[in-house]
Amino acid sequence: MNCEYARANAVLYCYDELPDDVRHEFNQHIQRCAECAAEVDAVRGLHGVMAMAERAEPSANLLAASRIRLQEALETTQALPAWRRWLVVDVSRLMQSVKLAPAMAAVLVICGFGLGVGTTYRLLGVRGSNTAGGMVAAPAAEASIAGIRSINPEPGSNNVQIKYDKLVPDTAQGSLDDPRIQQLLVYASRSNMNSGLRMDATDLLSQKSGDERVRQELVYSLHNDSNVGVRLRAIEALQPFVKQDVRVRDGVLEALMNDASPGVRTEAIHALEPVKSDSSVRHVLETLERSDKNQYIRHKAQELLNTAPEMN
Repeated sequence: MNCEYARANAVLYCYDELPDDVRHEFNQHIQRCAECAAEVDAVRGLHGVMAMAERAEPSANLLAASRIRLQEALETTQALPAWRRWLVVDVSRLMQSVKLAPAMAAVLVICGFGLGVGTTYRLLGVRGSNTAGGMVAAPAAEASIAGIRSINPEPGSNNVQIKYDKLVPDTAQGSLDDPRIQQLLVYASRSNMNSGLRMDATDLLSQKSGDERVRQELVYSLHNDSNVGVRLRAIEALQPFVKQDVRVRDGVLEALMNDASPGVRTEAIHALEPVKSDSSVRHVLETLERSDKNQYIRHKAQELLNTAPEMN
């Protein structure tokens, strides 16, 4: 181990982040090198000073928003298949250890060329078979929908009729359990400029709020819809799930802290009644009781806190 490496990794050494074998070499090096030992002592001194400083606790607003963003990121991130993880890891190690000797480089080039040819052949074969066999094209993607014309629930049944525009007007009809119907309702709740249609879509989606994916869309409407009525309908549909679904709870907390409508914030306080003893909920309520600009919100937050059990 040389001095350059030791100085670059002094912080990791002081925070016990080095592997055991590297740490052993590091210990031996600083016993021989006075300059590197002084560098480690300086880092330890800085570490000690920083440890004395009081740690700032994250605000309830930041905590709730971070939980939501993390959940969204985890749901949209797809893990690599096992064989791809193996390939990436092992090839990277091979590149580092072998340094790509000429013969090995030639083998890798030949293998890569062969895989590329095989993939191209398969793609062309699939495309040709689909065309020759006269297969019907898949349903148009959401991006091809120009807008939702109307939403008409069928009385006395679980069915709903949705008229929407693509390149030409089209109609879809089916049960609320139909993924295609749900997709169109989500599209209407997010994209249509007609607030009445958004309200209809949100109202129908609320009937399937037991589905986690539908609850995610309702949370989205609660945070982003410009119509107060839509946000109120979303929070009403989410209320039964604040106790069992942490994401719903965080979504309601964020609405309580940030929504521009006092009515939505008041409904958020009512929705949080079943979880008023939760530490994050209490933190938000205490903050609102002390410093919220709306006197009624301060009063409602105080009322809920007064009925919450004391925390030991």
